[in-house]
Amino acid sequence: MNQTNIASEKESQWLEKLVGRNLLEKVLCSFSKSTGLKAMLVDTKGNALISTSHEIQDCSFCSKIRADSLGIRKCQRSYAQACTEAAKYGEPYIFRCHAGLIMWAAPIVLDQYVFSIICGQVLMWEPEDYFLEEIEEMVKGLDIDVAGVKWAAAQLEVMSSDKVQAAADLLFIVANQIMKSGLTVLEQRRNITAQQARLAEEIQARKRSEVAMRTIESRTNSINSLDKEHELKTLVRNGEKRAAQQLLEKLLVDILERNSENIDTVKTRVVELVVFISRAAVDGGADLSVILQQNALFFLELLKITHTDEICLWSRDMLETYMKQIDNNRDQKNQQAIQYAAEYIKKNFRNKITTEDIARVVYLSPCYVSRIFKQGLGCTLTEYLTKVRVEEAKKMLKDPKYNVMKVAEESGFDDPAYFTRVFKKTEGITPSSFRQHAL
Repeated sequence: MNQTNIASEKESQWLEKLVGRNLLEKVLCSFSKSTGLKAMLVDTKGNALISTSHEIQDCSFCSKIRADSLGIRKCQRSYAQACTEAAKYGEPYIFRCHAGLIMWAAPIVLDQYVFSIICGQVLMWEPEDYFLEEIEEMVKGLDIDVAGVKWAAAQLEVMSSDKVQAAADLLFIVANQIMKSGLTVLEQRRNITAQQARLAEEIQARKRSEVAMRTIESRTNSINSLDKEHELKTLVRNGEKRAAQQLLEKLLVDILERNSENIDTVKTRVVELVVFISRAAVDGGADLSVILQQNALFFLELLKITHTDEICLWSRDMLETYMKQIDNNRDQKNQQAIQYAAEYIKKNFRNKITTEDIARVVYLSPCYVSRIFKQGLGCTLTEYLTKVRVEEAKKMLKDPKYNVMKVAEESGFDDPAYFTRVFKKTEGITPSSFRQHAL
């Protein structure tokens, strides 16, 4: 096998690992079956990596041309040039092959590699005498039956320019789908590489700082890991995503340092991480039923993984999924807490109410309930309480049987003077003036 073929084989294997040969064959076969046109995946040298010959055979014309080894090489050169031109312009490239047939190429560019899907073997016009003479000129030098080739050319399918363009556009969509699949895997590989680099750096840093106290190292590491796990649980529960991700990577380093040779042990330790992270997510507000379903899916996914680097990337995605569940459910619970707090204030505005009283009712800390109330309604708990009391006072001031002192008392203000200041600040006039205008 020469160097060109070796390079082509490597490119083919790289693409198949990235996208999957089954997917490539399925996509090309679906295209061929739907259009009746042969399609093949080629590299920049014109080598056919995957072909749909088993679905759509070469036309009689191409079979005769390719019966000669020189004809095959000329076909490859045509494909190679089309592949290069399609990649250059980033769009479908319609061309005539060396023997005069109309074909088109759709580019696939992944990382530093370039491929194309080649399709065609048609004419765009009825074959006339001058065209047959042109073919005779184009196939000179090939050891083939020229008369048979000219007869085969006359039998070729004729497609309109609109159909050719439509087929080229469809082929481009197919190529884009392949690129999308490949780029997704490439991104995942880059993420794995970046994460592994961070983990390797952490491991090396630890090796450089190792001390001589080997007798207590195991116990110390165990204690440190437990501390980190408790810390991670706190970070997850509080929704501190970035800090939780960084600490998870440190825990993965702990696991890999001691168990890198045994992937089953690594999986066992990661399962333990999943369990306490999922519990932290529930403590942080995630829905228990959703988390239990997610746990089942995660365990099935973990069983299928066969490399530690994939486990590390999977662990990062696992943590992110749980923290999204916290965020999603926390927003809903926050809205409920705000609603309950507002209802509690409306029912108890006549009494002395503190932030601690409201926090106990909604089962949140005073600091947290104050923050979400401000975010949700645009005012503090105290400001909302004041608004409710002033609105009640306005209703009572419209009733002549209540004087200002009584209104202040019934609406929850202990001090009539303070009531007057608050009312004027809110409404722009004193309670007495409001009463005069209302009656």
